[in-house]
Amino acid sequence: MSVSWKPYVRPSPSGVEPLALELLESQWGVTLPDAYKHVVSKYQGMTPSPSSFDMGKGQNTFSVLLTLTRDDRWDEYSVSSAYESLSRYMPPGIYPFGLTSGGESLCFDYRESPSQPRVALVTVEGDIHPIAGSFADFMARLHN
Repeated sequence: MSVSWKPYVRPSPSGVEPLALELLESQWGVTLPDAYKHVVSKYQGMTPSPSSFDMGKGQNTFSVLLTLTRDDRWDEYSVSSAYESLSRYMPPGIYPFGLTSGGESLCFDYRESPSQPRVALVTVEGDIHPIAGSFADFMARLHN
């Protein structure tokens, strides 16, 4: 299914400079998936449509793609802010890229593969649930 993007954090799309992606990769010591780089470069701070994904026997909603460009007005939606919050209680190798409508974190999980992260949901209680084998797979599974 094709994914379109709607404003969420800002009223219009805001691009990401390649240098910002390189800096994030350097700070985290990872290589971000190409599919993610392509999407966040155009749609940071936006919400996908469709946005639902299956998780176990239920569903959840991908609410917002976190921003790489930090802005004090929307700091809670930045990758940096989300990582600072998560890193206090998450094992190494978990890096946020989005939020659900319930405030849970959608994350890259590099714990088993430093080159191809899985996508996982981190609950507000700190539980980690695998969702997809890759970012591209996760995006392909979004539905109405």
